[in-house]
Amino acid sequence: MTEHIKIVEVGPRDGLQNEKQFVDTATKIALVDRLTAAGFANIEAASFVSPKWVPQMADGAQVMTSIQRRPGTIYSALTPNQRGLEAALAARADEVVIFAAASEAFSQRNINCSIAESIARFEPVAAAARQAGLRLRGSISCALGCPYQGEVPVAAVVDVAQRLLRLGCDEIDVADTIGVGTAAQVQRVLNAVGDIARLDTQVSGHFHDTYGQALANILAALDTGVRIFHSSVAGLGGCPYAKGATGNVATEDVLYLLHGQGLHTGVDLDAVVGIGAWISEQIGRPSASRAGRALALKNGCEAA
Repeated sequence: MTEHIKIVEVGPRDGLQNEKQFVDTATKIALVDRLTAAGFANIEAASFVSPKWVPQMADGAQVMTSIQRRPGTIYSALTPNQRGLEAALAARADEVVIFAAASEAFSQRNINCSIAESIARFEPVAAAARQAGLRLRGSISCALGCPYQGEVPVAAVVDVAQRLLRLGCDEIDVADTIGVGTAAQVQRVLNAVGDIARLDTQVSGHFHDTYGQALANILAALDTGVRIFHSSVAGLGGCPYAKGATGNVATEDVLYLLHGQGLHTGVDLDAVVGIGAWISEQIGRPSASRAGRALALKNGCEAA
């Protein structure tokens, strides 16, 4: 049997939240629905954060309650606090996402508290999510480098992973937030995390392509045993710490790579290419996916 890889599509949340111009609610709903039809098992659809901080995600509840859900698909929402969790519950999220940084400098600069304090704030959120029967995912920002302190010790990543597992997280995202990681570094970090968690079912790779290393890093992660990866259709979502740089690795590129390796994702690549061309046209900029642009031209998509 061909080995299965789970792709978590983060474009509707992690991708769109970095767009400066507001993307209308109907477009967000249509994006999630199109991604659902393409076969994704997990879609990060919304974020329940303060509209003051992330105005792009202010319509999260409307998006979550309006999408056409497919049985078996997990629809995730970012929940930074108890209020966010309550909103996610009301909007029928299947999974909630909490987050911490592996870098003390990043934690202090972004949320004005230590890593330990940030984890403590999530204790009631995690407990309430588990009590409600929701899947709980924990994301580790700056696991491969920090825009403020630079290098991040492997031990710091493992420490945060342990803390998130103690909160009851079903899955841990090892995130290269600024896209500086390289293949050998990815393997060192993931092998260390693998000492405390199952790499095939509990750990995911979330790689940004700022330095063009994301696909190489995915191959390196595959070699360690990781079988869950995050990506964003059309490469939606720039890197806020590197002006003009690409951010999330493009789903089309990841699918082209994985399918070429003979791996099964359950996702229709041609459908995703069409979605990438469509959403790029909606937001008025070219797709950041190289495979997406090439396949769109080959398939005759006008919005390539």
